[in-house]
Amino acid sequence: MGADEVYGVARQRFDVADAAPLLLDPQGVVTGWTDAARRLLAYPAAEAVGRKLADLLAAEDAQRVPDLVERCRRDGGWTGLLTARRRDGRPVKVAARITTAEEAQGGGRWLLLLSELSDAPGWDMSRTVLEQMAAGAPVGIAIVDTDLRFVWSNAALEQFGGGPAARRLGLRFADVQPGMDAQAVEAQMRHVLETGEPVIGYEHVGHVRSAPLRETAHMLSFTRLEDDRGHPIGVYYTVVDMTERHRARQRLALLDRAGQSIGRSLDLTRTAQELADVAVPGLADFVTVDLLESVLRGGEPVPGPLADSEEPVELRRAGYRSAQDDLVEAVIEIGEGVAFRAGTPPFRCLATGRSWRTERLDPLTRDWTTRTPSGRRATFRELGLHSVMTVPIRSRGITLGITTFYRRDHREHFDEEDLRLAEDLVARAGVCVDNARRYTRERDAALVLQRSLLPHRLPDQDAVEVSACYRPADELTGLGGDWYDLIPLSGARVALVVGEVPGHGIDAAAAMGQLRTAVRTLAALDLPPAEVLAHLDDLVARSAREEGAEPGTMGSAGTQGVGSGCLYVVYDPVDGGCALAAAGHPAPAVVRPDGSVVFVELPQGPPLGVGGPPFEAVELSLPEGSTLALHTDGLLARGEIWAVDAGRERLRRALERTGPLESYCRSVVDALVPARPYDDVALLMARTKRLGSDQVAAWDLPSDPAVVADARRTATRQLAHWGLEELAFTTELVVSELVTNAIRYATGSIRLRLIRERALVCEVLDGGATAPHLRHPRTTDEGGRGLLLVSQLTQRWGTRFVPEGKIIWAEQSLADRPE
Repeated sequence: MGADEVYGVARQRFDVADAAPLLLDPQGVVTGWTDAARRLLAYPAAEAVGRKLADLLAAEDAQRVPDLVERCRRDGGWTGLLTARRRDGRPVKVAARITTAEEAQGGGRWLLLLSELSDAPGWDMSRTVLEQMAAGAPVGIAIVDTDLRFVWSNAALEQFGGGPAARRLGLRFADVQPGMDAQAVEAQMRHVLETGEPVIGYEHVGHVRSAPLRETAHMLSFTRLEDDRGHPIGVYYTVVDMTERHRARQRLALLDRAGQSIGRSLDLTRTAQELADVAVPGLADFVTVDLLESVLRGGEPVPGPLADSEEPVELRRAGYRSAQDDLVEAVIEIGEGVAFRAGTPPFRCLATGRSWRTERLDPLTRDWTTRTPSGRRATFRELGLHSVMTVPIRSRGITLGITTFYRRDHREHFDEEDLRLAEDLVARAGVCVDNARRYTRERDAALVLQRSLLPHRLPDQDAVEVSACYRPADELTGLGGDWYDLIPLSGARVALVVGEVPGHGIDAAAAMGQLRTAVRTLAALDLPPAEVLAHLDDLVARSAREEGAEPGTMGSAGTQGVGSGCLYVVYDPVDGGCALAAAGHPAPAVVRPDGSVVFVELPQGPPLGVGGPPFEAVELSLPEGSTLALHTDGLLARGEIWAVDAGRERLRRALERTGPLESYCRSVVDALVPARPYDDVALLMARTKRLGSDQVAAWDLPSDPAVVADARRTATRQLAHWGLEELAFTTELVVSELVTNAIRYATGSIRLRLIRERALVCEVLDGGATAPHLRHPRTTDEGGRGLLLVSQLTQRWGTRFVPEGKIIWAEQSLADRPE
């Protein structure tokens, strides 16, 4: 067999390109040499033929020749790597294959094929092998020329669309893949052609033009092809379908976004809206969230409808989102009721607590509600909806409502993966909705408590113009331990109170309510401020002892008041007198009529219930138009720091900006307190008034029974001057009884005073130290009916003690008097 024939046989049998063949006899001596062998090892045929194979190999491989010959005889051939030695002594790494070459005469020979490995990690494959590998690869492969036109592609590329390989030839990417972003892909190809830099792992998301429209994702890699001179001749690229991986990544991203977005507040409708916002457009084109009415009120969910019921089920729209605005007219607004007809998927979802999905809605079916904003129920075709999922909102095994997901127009149908994703989203939202529901219930209860503890509105009176602002640190319940009050007293006076209970929330609010009730009770006794605080201190300490707590400790609601602070102020609009005392509480500020701000120098008594020195009161006179600013210490705090001097300076600057009292009070709190304060804050501002000289009349009376008739006539004349003649009879009786009692039972001078404010006040001052008491005389008794008559004929009456003695007073209301 000639060398050319041997070479051809080797190519056909072994598919080895550019191999150098030579023939060996059974002893390993070269008997045939070719031009390829000469080019590889530089030996001419005359020098090579007759040499042993070992002479052509490097020393380490020459020793292996006997073993190779033996293996060839046993196995019929051998394949491996050798190091040959060129004629100039330079080593050449080659891939070698030895196989039998039978001659016609029956003689045995060996065919040795040598391929140089200097520029390749392994065998250099022939075009046939390479074509088989590329054409049969499961990865899409294509080659485009410098004009970006297809010149070759494999069969695997057809799975990505664009037709068979023959149809692609001469076309560009945009011609065969109209649904893909051809500009982006061709930009990558041009970049590779211009720079020679390969692009690996380029991700491309597009849509396959089909019904419905389907989103796909591919990973492409681009490499430039060059000729022998390094000139670009085209681009070789591969395509791998990563649609499922892309969708999985999208689902994880959507779940992550849901975890960050849903439940950021404890508002029910906001939580429902967050669920709808997250799902559009990532999962659906249109989403509605409907909750049971009882859930929105914070109550326990009512049982769902029975599956065989024929009555519609009522829910309330809590959230919705549409990717387009053309559904606005058909959408039931948030807060509106929505009723689902019996037998519809939402109805069954509520009844069974199980999700429902359909890939294709009947386009002629009308929507499932019994009414729409437009009054006409549209068909799903008219709304453009073609695929739907309904998922119950559940928590702790209870159904709270439903969420419905729709897809519109040409978007692909919902599949099982979409349903699982929707159930994950709704499950997360269900926990948040239930938390918000329970919070709504607790907050509503807390607000009821707050409304019962703090004054709904401050009572009307003519002593001060008043405004208050309260800002709790506990934003969830809206409750804290700070409180304020205004209490009308006798003689047209008022008591202004601000207090603070340690802590926040329900316990502090309950303790605050107890203290406020106690203060109002003590105020009704008309005691001086220091005595009010002393009685309040005893009450708190006694309550703590009854609870078994040590003084100064906090525990149950009964001991929560220990350590509380209180400021009690009494203002008299007749003379502008102001008496005040404090128990562990900041002194008030006074804004004078000229706008200057001063702080009252008030001795600080101990906090309530902890024991200490007695309380001291301070008396001062306030000009008309002065503004008292009573506040808790939270107004002076900055963060966790409570500094009196720095806080007072900030308060001073805020108070210097005067204005209408209500806005003035609010602006002071806004200037000093953040939206979420560290401590509760209460501010009570009272702008003082004075009763005019024509509203007060007073007379000194001798302690003589004969003066009683003169007192009656004097009072009647004053009533006629005030235009209150209709009250003359009752007033004469009151004056007569009170003056008579003072003359009969008291000592010293007697003073009669009439005050015309919102009520007609009759006061009699005497020097006695004993309080009168109401008696219920028998029918045969000749006396003892005076105070009983006073109590029956007047709105209220009472006694208060002053340094000069005591004052017995009685009021007649002027509220119902005709103008």
